[in-house]
Amino acid sequence: MKVFLAGATGVLGQRLIPRLIEAGHEVGAMTRSGAKVQSLVDLGAVAILCDVFDRDGLVKAVSDFKPDVVLNELTDLPDDFSKIGEHADRNARIRTEGNHNLIEAARAAGATKILAQSVAWPLDGPDGLAVKDLEESVLAEGGVVLSYGQFYGPGTYNETAPAEPRVHLDRAAELTVAALDAPSGVVTIVD
Repeated sequence: MKVFLAGATGVLGQRLIPRLIEAGHEVGAMTRSGAKVQSLVDLGAVAILCDVFDRDGLVKAVSDFKPDVVLNELTDLPDDFSKIGEHADRNARIRTEGNHNLIEAARAAGATKILAQSVAWPLDGPDGLAVKDLEESVLAEGGVVLSYGQFYGPGTYNETAPAEPRVHLDRAAELTVAALDAPSGVVTIVD
């Protein structure tokens, strides 16, 4: 399949690209940073420079790639966990406006499925509302919600296993590739 991966330069996205390619898929890997394009090419992906908030540019980029599947692994989180609260509105925006733009782009491109990252624990405030919106909109499209436990492993907020629900990054990537064939619904991805 051709997989359009949004969030390709994140900690999970970087682990997904090689696994998707090993499974025989062609990966169009989106980044909004020109400085990250080469790292995506080095992983074996077709690098696609685009911002999820540029709806028209995104529709064109996804349509040009012609994916079978759109995989939304986008978040807008800080590198420093202590600043996560300061990013709540930004992360909520990417889960709502960004997700809706990806859904529109997937429709325009004729993609047969959309999968999107969510969380396997309750959230409140702007992020909780955004997660609810993301999940409802993806399921309304016949898509798959990937409900991840807290990531742990190199490059995450948790070098060692945190409280449950949790999932090691390598396990999360493995289960995400397997979920490409999942029927519409919620797939819980935990250890």
